[in-house]
Amino acid sequence: MRNFLADKITALKPSGIRKFFDIVSEMKDAISLGVGEPDFDTPWHIRDEGIYALEKGKTFYTSNAGLKDLRGEISNYIKRTQGIEYNPDNEILVTVGGSEAIDIGLRAIINPGDEVIIPQPSYVSYEPCAVLAGATPVIINLKAENEFRLKPDELLNAITDKTKILILPYPNNPTGAIMEEGDLRAIAEIIKEKDILVMSDEIYSALTYKEKHVSIASLEGMKERTILINGFSKAYAMTGWRLGYACAPKEIIEQMTKIHQFAIMCAPTTSQYAAVEALKHGDKDVEEMRQAYNQRRRFLMDAFRKINLECFEPYGAFYVFPCIKEFGMTSEEFATRFLQEEKVAVVPGTAFGECGEGFLRISYAYSLESLKLALGRLEKFINKLRQAK
Repeated sequence: MRNFLADKITALKPSGIRKFFDIVSEMKDAISLGVGEPDFDTPWHIRDEGIYALEKGKTFYTSNAGLKDLRGEISNYIKRTQGIEYNPDNEILVTVGGSEAIDIGLRAIINPGDEVIIPQPSYVSYEPCAVLAGATPVIINLKAENEFRLKPDELLNAITDKTKILILPYPNNPTGAIMEEGDLRAIAEIIKEKDILVMSDEIYSALTYKEKHVSIASLEGMKERTILINGFSKAYAMTGWRLGYACAPKEIIEQMTKIHQFAIMCAPTTSQYAAVEALKHGDKDVEEMRQAYNQRRRFLMDAFRKINLECFEPYGAFYVFPCIKEFGMTSEEFATRFLQEEKVAVVPGTAFGECGEGFLRISYAYSLESLKLALGRLEKFINKLRQAK
């Protein structure tokens, strides 16, 4: 019997994040700092709107593009936070999480042989989605000394005549890095000069701690070149509701909607009604969670300084990316031993690209109590490693 499996699927590596999560789920007294999921419950008024929709029997398909009211609220949200005007009728698509938007956004524009530029370390789905779309991924290895920001010369060196799109993953998972307006302007000029597109994944845009997030789509001449990705999972603690969206020129949204139509039909109806409430009345909730994350972020950075663990200061998302090169182990070895010996799960930096070697991703989307307990175990672990050197 011949092998019926697709080569490009079998060649894909499974996510490096889930491995440690699966192990820790069966380990008694273990602490997981590995998964990027808020520890907050979805705010009650948002849950209540979902319950009300169910009680009223609002369980039918919505339009392929999503509820008109939701698309209208997304349009309002982007306008008041970023000053960008998107037509809710033909420039916004509601998706099953931001991940679906990334997938179908690439599939809508890629022809075989096109190149997709992916700065790494970054979210684990970008490279597989590019491959599945038929593209050739071109990796830019970001540098800690640049605070993991994408530099203009790095982008220029990666562009060829086959380049179709740059994925811009800021605020960044796993590093917590951000791109400020000046950084974005330099990148935008190259994108316009080289006549390429940008997919700006802004799922963590509401969670920045230095200054307000700026979308590259808000810069002059960039709205028409940008597929803006966002969603509700991180800012509103709505991971299980599986709801995201894409904003882009209508020609792109039309093709994305076509793929979405055949593959998905529409995003979950109950989630869409809840999301309308989130956008209308959820700003206070987001700010309260942002302040809590910032407190945890500052706690971790202070703790790292006290135990002399090198880590650049992140200003976005809810991750830190400490360097463990001093211990002479790979990221995988360090994370494995840390889990086995101290029962704390973190994610090897290599799960997010080869240039993540020598780093760990630690999520602070967990309670301060859990973080304090985990940091005590981390201090014990690295002191033991240092004494053994």
